[in-house]
Amino acid sequence: MKQKKIPMRSCIVTKEKLPKKELIRIVRTPEGNVIIDESGKANGRGAYLKKDLEVITKARKSKILNRVLEIEVPDALFDELVDMLK
Repeated sequence: MKQKKIPMRSCIVTKEKLPKKELIRIVRTPEGNVIIDESGKANGRGAYLKKDLEVITKARKSKILNRVLEIEVPDALFDELVDMLK
């Protein structure tokens, strides 16, 4: 039987390629909102973060999401990400 292809994506902080299910997708919607995309299919510009507290802390400090999504990412989003991982 043929094996199903596993979609791989890169974490914007660690640059490592991981299966899509091991990452969290953050999306800037066409309306300009920044959301956590749990379905992985929301419209807009997306960026992936590894499901790891260290990575999320690093992303918050370096403001890498602001650069990648080209918009100011609210601190509340990072708090939501941390709560999601706990």
